[in-house]
Amino acid sequence: MPKPIIMDHPLIQHKVSLIRDKRTPSKDFRELISEIAMLMCYEATRDLPLKEIEIETPMKITTAKVISGRKLAFVPILRAGLGMCDGMLALVPAAKVGHIGLYRDPKTHLPVEYYCKMPSDIAERDVILLDPMLATGGSASDAVDALKSRGVRHIKFCCIIAAPEGIAALTEKHPDVQIYAAALDECLDENKYILPGLGDAGDRIFGTK
Repeated sequence: MPKPIIMDHPLIQHKVSLIRDKRTPSKDFRELISEIAMLMCYEATRDLPLKEIEIETPMKITTAKVISGRKLAFVPILRAGLGMCDGMLALVPAAKVGHIGLYRDPKTHLPVEYYCKMPSDIAERDVILLDPMLATGGSASDAVDALKSRGVRHIKFCCIIAAPEGIAALTEKHPDVQIYAAALDECLDENKYILPGLGDAGDRIFGTK
């Protein structure tokens, strides 16, 4: 069972502080979310396999390393996960993108799937699932279920803010999924929002209420 990776890079921590601030406007919030995702992508792809190839530089023939093996796909959980997608694609532009639409029932707090569209070869790809917030873990767990039902075997989950309850729930249901988070917060409140958190990530990304 992989241990959750909480990223402590100074640039990530600085940008997380800015998105927590309720005074940060949507434009800046969106840009910061994308920047944090790009920095997280660097860490989440650290274990990509490499192979040696022969190339010719302007000076001589030499060997160099390139990425080999399975291809990547990014799958944002709609709608907030969209805010992380461009940052990831900035580093891996050849990756394909799938989408899973989930919303949380305001009464039961359980996720409800309303949309799922994946690349035709999704089962042949390593998938990085994206959602800025890991609160109860329900949406993330259901999204992993949806991916596994389509044949995906290698899944990582990237979020920006995680609650201990969400990490515990996702790890219990899917112990094979590596979790990456930029910050581990205190707990959930009575409405299942993360404390101290940053509010509703989707509303802040898209300027809705």
